[in-house]
Amino acid sequence: MQKINYQKQLDEILKSINPQEKKPTLLLHACCGPCSSYVIEYLSSYFDITIFYYNPNIYPKKEYERRLNELEDFIPRFEPAVKNKVKIVVSTYEPKDFFEATNVLNEEELQQEAEKGIRCRRCYEFRMKRAYAYAAKNKFDWFCTTLSISPFKDSVMINEIGRELAEENSVRFLTSDFKKKGGFLRSLELSREYGLYRQDYCGCLYSKINTEKARLENQSK
Repeated sequence: MQKINYQKQLDEILKSINPQEKKPTLLLHACCGPCSSYVIEYLSSYFDITIFYYNPNIYPKKEYERRLNELEDFIPRFEPAVKNKVKIVVSTYEPKDFFEATNVLNEEELQQEAEKGIRCRRCYEFRMKRAYAYAAKNKFDWFCTTLSISPFKDSVMINEIGRELAEENSVRFLTSDFKKKGGFLRSLELSREYGLYRQDYCGCLYSKINTEKARLENQSK
């Protein structure tokens, strides 16, 4: 099977947008400020962006709140640089939704999985579903997620989920692989420039445990 170039597909979509016309609306699911930084910089000249913060996978609650506060503090400081307003919608924080969606309490083997496995796919999917439902209800033109900017995330998996959801809704899915074209490196630069907190694990309890375990193993070598 030929590998899909999601960045090329995104480039073609952006070329089709007429800058002389009213910007289409984009609901951008985001997990944190650092991952949002480059994506907003990249897309804000093409879309009227609304950030959708829905991440009940993040553990503990203190970490969830820290990432949210960082995002809410960052956006107003970043708007002058991108010369566009960016709105933020904060959804509910119910950790039980994560455990139910991933079924990790019943399938204990998923707790030990490295990133990009079944647990992660289920986590991506249930968060993207919630965001997509909001986008459809509020008549957004496009939907996307910042998740693909991470080198630890599977862009094929993310885009497959997005396309499947788009078949069920009127909102178009914006294919992407934001780590490409230096996107991830640019997010590091922006994080340094704006003094953003960058977490060292994806978000869920199991990614935290596995990250800490790997750190201890490396220290003992």
